[in-house]
Amino acid sequence: MKLTVVPLGNGWAVKKEGSSRLTIVTDNQRDAVRVAREIAKSHKSELIVHRKDGKIREKNSQSSKDVQPR
Repeated sequence: MKLTVVPLGNGWAVKKEGSSRLTIVTDNQRDAVRVAREIAKSHKSELIVHRKDGKIREKNSQSSKDVQPR
């Protein structure tokens, strides 16, 4: 499973790959990344974080250890 953090209007959304529904919508990127990281870590999934312009900011495979952003 892949999780992505993407800009959504004036906020940010977390979306699971293959799902038509958003997992969560937040006011800021920091909160969206925090939630997405927790989900990705518990499911040992890949996390992709986008910038406001849509370009990829960070891409990590989550495991039982913490992965630091670049």
